[in-house]
Amino acid sequence: MIRTDTQTTAQDSTAAADPRIKSSANHNEPAHKSVIKTEANAQQKFYDFYLEEHQNMACRRLHFAGSSFGLLGLAKSIKTRSPKPLLKGIAAGYGCAWVGHFFFEKNKPASFKFPLKSFVSDFRMYTDVLRGNLSLRDIKYDKPR
Repeated sequence: MIRTDTQTTAQDSTAAADPRIKSSANHNEPAHKSVIKTEANAQQKFYDFYLEEHQNMACRRLHFAGSSFGLLGLAKSIKTRSPKPLLKGIAAGYGCAWVGHFFFEKNKPASFKFPLKSFVSDFRMYTDVLRGNLSLRDIKYDKPR
């Protein structure tokens, strides 16, 4: 079917009235791009919230140690082909994190309400520490995001 200028103008005016409808002028832009961008923004917002919940350096250090225990348990579990080291690593990891929240940060762990997002954000925080973007000494050494 061949589109005429009248059809294009009608579609463009409909798109202008409803921002969810893409106009033909943006035909080079993938339709899923806005969905990906929205998901990335939501993930970044949660990570910003997650970092706000981890301002205390003792809590951050305990999270880092706990994540290290979890990774060591995973590695040993793979090496020995046994689930016990992984379970011990997970228990040690969450134990460290929860001690950090209850005794130092004095807040509830985000994992109580958002377990999967918190798990992902914890390892993002872990890699940010390893990369030097977040400090375990003082919050003033954190690099801006």
